[in-house]
Amino acid sequence: MAFWDNLWRGSAAQFDSGSAATNSIALTRRNPSVSLTKQGAATGNLRVNLSWRMRTSDIEGRSRQSGRLLRNPMKLFQPDVVQAHTQGVVNVDLDLGCLYELTDGSKGVVQPLGSFFGDLNGPPFVKLSGDDRFGAPSGETIFVNLDHRESIKRLLFFVYIYDQTPAFDRTHAHVTLYPSNGPRVEIELDERAPQARSCAVFSVDNVKGDLIVRREVKFVYGFQAELDRLYGWGLQWGRGYKSQSRA
Repeated sequence: MAFWDNLWRGSAAQFDSGSAATNSIALTRRNPSVSLTKQGAATGNLRVNLSWRMRTSDIEGRSRQSGRLLRNPMKLFQPDVVQAHTQGVVNVDLDLGCLYELTDGSKGVVQPLGSFFGDLNGPPFVKLSGDDRFGAPSGETIFVNLDHRESIKRLLFFVYIYDQTPAFDRTHAHVTLYPSNGPRVEIELDERAPQARSCAVFSVDNVKGDLIVRREVKFVYGFQAELDRLYGWGLQWGRGYKSQSRA
């Protein structure tokens, strides 16, 4: 019993502190925010990555996993095997985007839709590296130049399903922040919203020079315009399309 007690206590401590063993911090409902400034991570390029994989059924996955754990409890400590795509799996194209507001009052969006890829070395100091349409291991990545953090008032990173049937409940999706220094920050899109088309994942606010990352994970049934209204950005939205040359 002592072994198990120590094991679980160690896991809880690691989860709360985001410890050196995994070099990561998980943002959850219980622990929703972290200061990049206090982590010494408010300079250089912040890399934000969206990745996902498909699943066929929550019920199927849970029942199979429960059965395996009952037969062999030590499988609890083995990582999940990523299954290949099959014909029975719904194909979902998740996109990563970012609403920005700069300290000079300018506002806008960086996203694949409409080919708003941004700029890393000039305003808005946010740039999308490309558009992954198939859930590749590399996912989609947005870079933020934190060397110009004094020009950034707030950012809102979001994920949406482009021109497909809503299926957030059919994906394992997570967003990872990789600062230039310090631990990475992990955010799971772990709340099931089958009919949602968009999700506000996290925000970055410049609070008197302190860059605060806050978990949002708020699903909405519309697209960017609904996220705009929810967070008070005040932009004008129209129908957008992806460039065929950036697939």
